[in-house]
Amino acid sequence: TDPHSAVYVNGFYCKDPKEVTADDFFYKGYNKVGDTDNPLGTKIVQVNSTTFPALNTLGVAMGRIDFAPGGLNQPHLHPRASEMLTVIEGTLYAAFVSSNLQDGSNKVYGKILQKGDIFVFPQGLIHFQLNIGGTHAVANVAFGSQTPGLVTIANAMFESMPPIPNDVLTKAFQVDEKVIKALRSQFHTSGLGSLSCWL
Repeated sequence: TDPHSAVYVNGFYCKDPKEVTADDFFYKGYNKVGDTDNPLGTKIVQVNSTTFPALNTLGVAMGRIDFAPGGLNQPHLHPRASEMLTVIEGTLYAAFVSSNLQDGSNKVYGKILQKGDIFVFPQGLIHFQLNIGGTHAVANVAFGSQTPGLVTIANAMFESMPPIPNDVLTKAFQVDEKVIKALRSQFHTSGLGSLSCWL
């Protein structure tokens, strides 16, 4: 994309077609092992229209997730896209949670995945992946949107600004205020909210 272009499509400026080269359709670095030395033990490389402008108007995005042993891609949802995950190496437990059933309950749909296995997460449903193997794991994810969006559940509840009132959280989680304060303190000091962002 070219910020000096007069053509503006889908939220991005477009490059003059006379100046487009093969490099505009090329992304390098996806093969690099991610640094998983963080509280969650994961690193996500995003390939979306923000990090790879060639995807603008194409309706697709992808990502690479590296997992340390025990690493977690924490519970989250994508409001604008379904997701397909492929395990490249390692063993993952992948699951999503249904929307509320008629009786008010929710069902977890989960599988243990090995190298080459694929699992799909429907748009807008909470899902996660956990490395249950004793080694490093890698997965590729693909999305049906160039900007799938991201809502990490824990961050949304305990790190939002301004904060959600404690009265709301104590009633919703049926815990006392000390628990809520303890949870908030983990997020304000850990930097968990900066680990990934799908615009």
